[in-house]
Amino acid sequence: MSATTRGQPVRLGLQANLGQFALLVGVNGLVGGMVGQERSVLPLLATDVFGLTGVTAILTYLLAFGVTKAGANLLAGALADRFGRKPVLVAGWLIGLPVPLLLIWAPAWSWVVAANVLLGLNQGLTWSTTVIMKIDLVGPSRRGLAMGLNEAAGYGAVALTALATGAIAEQAGLRPAPFLLGLAYAGLGLGVSVLLVRETSPHVEHEQAMRPLVDRPTWRDILVRTTLREPSLSAACQAGLVNNLNDGMAWGLLPLYYASAGLSIGQIGVLAAAYPAVWAVGQIGTGALSDRIGRKPLIVVGMLLQAAAIAVIAVGSSFAVWLLAALVLGLGTALVYPTLIAAIADVAEPTWRGAAVGVYRLWRDLGFAIGAIVVGLIADAAGIASAIWVVAALTAASGVIVLIRMRETRPIP
Repeated sequence: MSATTRGQPVRLGLQANLGQFALLVGVNGLVGGMVGQERSVLPLLATDVFGLTGVTAILTYLLAFGVTKAGANLLAGALADRFGRKPVLVAGWLIGLPVPLLLIWAPAWSWVVAANVLLGLNQGLTWSTTVIMKIDLVGPSRRGLAMGLNEAAGYGAVALTALATGAIAEQAGLRPAPFLLGLAYAGLGLGVSVLLVRETSPHVEHEQAMRPLVDRPTWRDILVRTTLREPSLSAACQAGLVNNLNDGMAWGLLPLYYASAGLSIGQIGVLAAAYPAVWAVGQIGTGALSDRIGRKPLIVVGMLLQAAAIAVIAVGSSFAVWLLAALVLGLGTALVYPTLIAAIADVAEPTWRGAAVGVYRLWRDLGFAIGAIVVGLIADAAGIASAIWVVAALTAASGVIVLIRMRETRPIP
């Protein structure tokens, strides 16, 4: 017996679910905007408003964000499989509502750290759920395209919001004006999720009904299988972790690096926006390309491109060179980001796919926290340029691990 939703038979595919898919793309744009409000402004807020000097101290907000987002990703996948997708999405938006207000009113840096704990929970619950829901809707044949569109919306909003908040901060100051955008995003995201988004669990039931019946593994088995036991899943997890380690460097460390070279807030905003902008736009094509030629080649090339771009940032000394490197970094990330999630969904069965995506996103977003610790300690001990070089080396090594360990996972039509 086929599953139904609102009395209508469930069908898989992008065209069959275009309305809900497009709505979820928009919701994920709002999710990305919540992060974008911080990208240009928060490192400068730390130095100019709160007087922090050590890089490690400044990056405490990134550590708090990464740890809580990673845990929320894991929780989101398990809860979405057990209780449904929509309740998790709504809960994430409720948690995100206070974030812009805390950033506006914060009298001490500890308030900013607390805001990023809430932001991590918001991002883990909402972004993970929109990913899982889109995978539910499109079925196995268009996962790469679905993830490309999803991540393009999220990181496009990161880029546009980073650019906008950098320009606003240059004209109106670091607070409160830049964070009013985040307040609007949170209110709109909550309203749309409650009123318009529909549950996608029936699509999971429908897809599983077309496959051989298999026992659902325990949560612990999913964690071990995704992290260590299954070579392709574990290779994807480590690549995701390193990818977000270098994204954390771009978010928390590079604005300080550029500021120390004498760039204006507006120029820093352009650099902070250029990298996720190319990342966002590029994912539309790279996700679809992975559906045609496979996941592994794009991941390997993408990680090596990122490593090369980060090395150029380390040796560069001008806005033009750094802008070019940011564009290449964005292209490398675009090759990797949607493709890794598609690879996870290729391997995992529909009944435990949400949990597997949650485990992958746990390790991927722990990269923010590990990056905050690693680059902070190295930057304080040996300088920011040394920290950037270490990240470049780690990113190149990650690409080699994928080359050796991952098999091709793309379903054969």
